[in-house]
Amino acid sequence: MTRYHFTGIKGSGMSSLAQILFDAGEQVQGSDYETYYFTEQPLRDRGIEILNFDENNIKEGLTVIAGNAFNDDHPELVRARELGVEVIRYHKFLGEYSNRYTSIAITGAHGKTSTTGLMSHVVGGYMPTSYLIGDGTGSGKKDASYFVMEACEYRRHFLAYHPDYAIMTNIDFDHPDYFTSIEDVYDAFQQLALQVNKAIIACGDDEQLQKIQANVPVVYYGFDPANDFSARNIVKTSEGTEFDVYVRNEFYSKFFIPLFGDHTILNSLAVISLCHYEGVPAKLIQERLNTYGGVKRRFTETKVGNAILVDDYAHHPTEIAATLQSARQKYPDREVVAVFQPHTFTRTKAFLQNFADSLSGADATYLCDIFGSAREKQGELSIHDLANLIDGCTVLTIETVDQLKKHENAVYLFMGAGDVHKYQDAFEAILN
Repeated sequence: MTRYHFTGIKGSGMSSLAQILFDAGEQVQGSDYETYYFTEQPLRDRGIEILNFDENNIKEGLTVIAGNAFNDDHPELVRARELGVEVIRYHKFLGEYSNRYTSIAITGAHGKTSTTGLMSHVVGGYMPTSYLIGDGTGSGKKDASYFVMEACEYRRHFLAYHPDYAIMTNIDFDHPDYFTSIEDVYDAFQQLALQVNKAIIACGDDEQLQKIQANVPVVYYGFDPANDFSARNIVKTSEGTEFDVYVRNEFYSKFFIPLFGDHTILNSLAVISLCHYEGVPAKLIQERLNTYGGVKRRFTETKVGNAILVDDYAHHPTEIAATLQSARQKYPDREVVAVFQPHTFTRTKAFLQNFADSLSGADATYLCDIFGSAREKQGELSIHDLANLIDGCTVLTIETVDQLKKHENAVYLFMGAGDVHKYQDAFEAILN
């Protein structure tokens, strides 16, 4: 049995990996800042020790897994090197660990977390499956056949992986603090494609993914009938979405998903395509789709009186548009109110007009102050630069959150990758 210490254990991927190793019978502890973060609850539920950062946490005999948010000059990592303790970066460890299984890496600019959650749930009904989801959820099975993991393109971290399968949901420009252009993002995905061992399942409706070159089969899915797997005869209701799947123009099966919006059809189609490739029966796929409960912070609903509050991680214009579409499908008779907190100054600046365009799809828009990253400088930009581009937009503070009450019969979308939940919590308290 190995004794692991996680430096930065509350990170979304780090928390998930710690859960996997603990479930698989390893000894696990970790350290982080004192601030409560939603990813720590599954750790506490398992009784995994969470310490405050301190170089004295590092003892001989440990293996230290280092979170990517912390540089090599972090006191714990310095102490580890002094003691001759092995230090391995999160993504490098994950790459080596996943090689023990039939590994399925799920990547893309948008939809990674939701698709990873859905894939692990569906394939987990077929064979024992360990999984790592980027919402801070992980599970390790001692007898696992499959390992399903979210693979993030940021700083090209996913190039530490050599998976059996890769699902590629889309290529879009994001992380402007690191990537220089859409071509730079494409280059990272192209590098990953050459590291895949069995097959790539890619969205054929995405023009960037159409260009991917690989040494293994590339199987395309999407709405276009030219794809290997296509969704046709789509019926959308306030209960969910039904569609037929055709495999190379031959009818395969009809599926129903209790999910809303085009992006959920594509995510489901990615999962169906891989399961078909691995021989999972259609009947079992449908049974698992029926019981899928979703992942954290992806259209997570709370009902308070007549109001519906939705917590969603949408932090890119494409994701905001998708979340609005889901709300319109599920709640066609309700006013859709967007409460958005931009995440990082670099992203806000790069997509200023795009954010304004996507948010204009709501019936009313409220903006919260930009949630900056410790790695960047604010410069001249403020939330008012975005507010000025949206008609009738209001800038919200915790003190003025009660003005949201004026919307009758509304669904409120609290969107962002920072601490937008503060505003939702404050509003819930007022409603209660």
